[in-house]
Amino acid sequence: MQRLLPPCPIETTLYLIGDKWKVLILRDLLSGTKRFGELKSSIGNISQKVLTQNLRAMEADGLVIRQVYPEVPPRVEYSLTELGYSLQPVMDALWKWGEHYQSMYKD
Repeated sequence: MQRLLPPCPIETTLYLIGDKWKVLILRDLLSGTKRFGELKSSIGNISQKVLTQNLRAMEADGLVIRQVYPEVPPRVEYSLTELGYSLQPVMDALWKWGEHYQSMYKD
């Protein structure tokens, strides 16, 4: 089933990662696989429900892989797909721009 995406490529990118939580999830997963608790701690003020919703959406969009290990208690790990890793230049550009902006407005 083909999803109807916005005609503008920038709008499509924002549709997929425009939520602030998704960008922070990407930031954390770019360094490697993480467990749910690690993501929640690293991201900070995000509820379990919102983190779960965002991870599920990113999995459905093909950006994140969810790996469940049949252990007691179950262990679940998240990592980026190849498509997710292809967002590295976008994240690098956001980082660089943010650094520049911060340097202009330091006390």
